[in-house]
Amino acid sequence: MNKSFIVLVAFLIGTTTYAQKKKDLINEVAKLKAEATEIRSELNALEKAKEVNLENDLHKFSYAFGVVMTNNLKAAGFDSLPYNVVAVAIEDVMKEEEKITVEEAMGIVQSRFQEMQEAEAKEKSAEGELFLAENAKRPTVVTTESGLQYEILTEGKGVIPESTDHVSVHYKGMLIDGKVFDSSIDRGEPATLGVTGVIQGWQEALQLMPVGSKWKVYVPQDLGYGPRGAGNGMIPPYAALIFEMELLSIEGQ
Repeated sequence: MNKSFIVLVAFLIGTTTYAQKKKDLINEVAKLKAEATEIRSELNALEKAKEVNLENDLHKFSYAFGVVMTNNLKAAGFDSLPYNVVAVAIEDVMKEEEKITVEEAMGIVQSRFQEMQEAEAKEKSAEGELFLAENAKRPTVVTTESGLQYEILTEGKGVIPESTDHVSVHYKGMLIDGKVFDSSIDRGEPATLGVTGVIQGWQEALQLMPVGSKWKVYVPQDLGYGPRGAGNGMIPPYAALIFEMELLSIEGQ
């Protein structure tokens, strides 16, 4: 076969292949440009959706609703959510096109909250146990049979209360991280209470303290508020507690 003919055929094939590749490349570039335009359009729509006009009553209500809902979620322990999914759910319900029933949704939400509460409870319980175990090693700390711990700051010489007594006490209550959740000292007025009308840790401590004593008392969670917590969330479930307690007097004596 003529060599010139072979070279010509090869050249034509190469040219055709190059032309096809160029055409494919142009099509790919056009496709990418179209996708980029679509993405920009979606981003613009998202940016527009973020615009809030608090002068508009419906905008103001919607924003306020979001603030209330999100603060409740934060208080429950959530620090982030896939916000776009929440928005889809709201829109679906408004259109009556929800993907799960209200009953199913309630079950899922309650289950998730319960899981979070149980996880927090285990964490708080473990933190308290570790703290008390380390605290018990200090030579000034006395640990009773129940697990209550105390150290004497001021040694009183008065009478020790009985279970039927009412007493006057100044106190400051703290979590193990030092956060104060209640203080009669800060209020400037001592508390008057029945010895058996308080948590078990206090009941035990008060029936060991002579009047005039000031103690630092360390209360395990099972002698405190246990799984229920207290103080509108200020005392978490299963939290060990610390109290500075000063027994001022026994009522009627």
